[in-house]
Amino acid sequence: MIVEMRYGRQGLEVELPDEANVQVLRFNKLPQLAAPQRAVQESLASPLGTAPLAEIARGRQDACVVISDITRPVPNELLVRPVLEVLEAVGLRREDILILVATGLPREATKAELVEMLGPQIASSYRIESHVARDLDSQAELGKTPAGTRVLIDRRYVEADLKLLVSLVEPHLFAGYSGGRKAICPGLAASETIFGFHSPALIESAAAITGNIGSNPSDIEAWAVARQAGGADFTVNCTLDEQRQITGIFSGHLRDAPLAAMEVAERQAKVVLDEPVDITITSNAGYPLDLTFYQAIKAATAGGQITRPGGTIIICQENAEGIGNDEYTELMLRVADPHEYVQRVLATGENHIDQWALHQLEKVLRERRIYNYSTGVPPEQQRQLFVEPVNSVEEGLGRALAEYGPDAKIAVIPEGPYVLPCLADCRVGRMTVREMTEECRELYEW
Repeated sequence: MIVEMRYGRQGLEVELPDEANVQVLRFNKLPQLAAPQRAVQESLASPLGTAPLAEIARGRQDACVVISDITRPVPNELLVRPVLEVLEAVGLRREDILILVATGLPREATKAELVEMLGPQIASSYRIESHVARDLDSQAELGKTPAGTRVLIDRRYVEADLKLLVSLVEPHLFAGYSGGRKAICPGLAASETIFGFHSPALIESAAAITGNIGSNPSDIEAWAVARQAGGADFTVNCTLDEQRQITGIFSGHLRDAPLAAMEVAERQAKVVLDEPVDITITSNAGYPLDLTFYQAIKAATAGGQITRPGGTIIICQENAEGIGNDEYTELMLRVADPHEYVQRVLATGENHIDQWALHQLEKVLRERRIYNYSTGVPPEQQRQLFVEPVNSVEEGLGRALAEYGPDAKIAVIPEGPYVLPCLADCRVGRMTVREMTEECRELYEW
């Protein structure tokens, strides 16, 4: 049995024994939009929960259009071009429009990445800048969240007369779903604010898991920061299938549009299993997400949701740019025992850049082992990242089957963390996004 896994740009064929007890978990098929550009235009004219973009934008002095960085496969050119056309049609000049890349803590976007994300025409004709979380002078201070997080948000966004967010909505490893409010936090937040959003107490919470919103403390904190930042005047959100084709466009209010997108993301991504498996084989979704090991925690966390205690997760990820940024690399290579480290930070409350990613990995490793296939990180470094390197996915599977026996239950997730696997007896398996939002209605009332 051959399964094509997402791996880098080219993919990876994995051969599984024909007699193995295998479930392949894929997206539930939803129709692709036949005319996505027209769908974006119609969505801007007939949005959810607010007036049309042209009406909102008319008379504004300037605009800040926020997009995701290169690690998200957002069809930015398709989504942003109609937005820019509306803004210019109502009188905004190009020099009055800023496209701001919501990088969070990672590095600024390169010129080549901007061309890839937005196309050569937009990249060469508009002012495009990246958020820099560590530059405190470029942030506006906006008070604190109820949890006590100091809110510092990119001044260019806060002071813009018209604020727009463009994002992809997909399952997120601890905030439930991406998109909408997450473009502000962590996308446009200063490092100190991101530390609050990534605090040990929030990461440790059993409710901070993929697909869970409303009762999720990380989701609550992201909404709190977004409120302090003044929200957004308009959002454009999309959902993608496993071919990276658009299945939905949802524009409008910061509450209504992303929540509608979450419902579609849930319908296409959620796969419910009656019982856990012994072995999960997963990718880290290929390019661009698997550029660095830093993003691998998303694959590990998704696999951990359905892999039994004592089980094995096998991840394939190219990591063409290595481990990740300097702070994350230094942290991972410095820590000798992840379990001792996490217990210490939980006891002391200390917080470091990208500590959250190590914490998430440690949570998976408490009861599960991770085999890792990567051509971008040397095996000796992979061991320092607390995963066991293998020369192929097949080698890792052979080792696991030798331990658990030929009848071991195996789940294969070719798309990695873009699929939302869960168990029937957990909150995400029992409840839908709509039920979760109804249960916590006060969180979404603005």
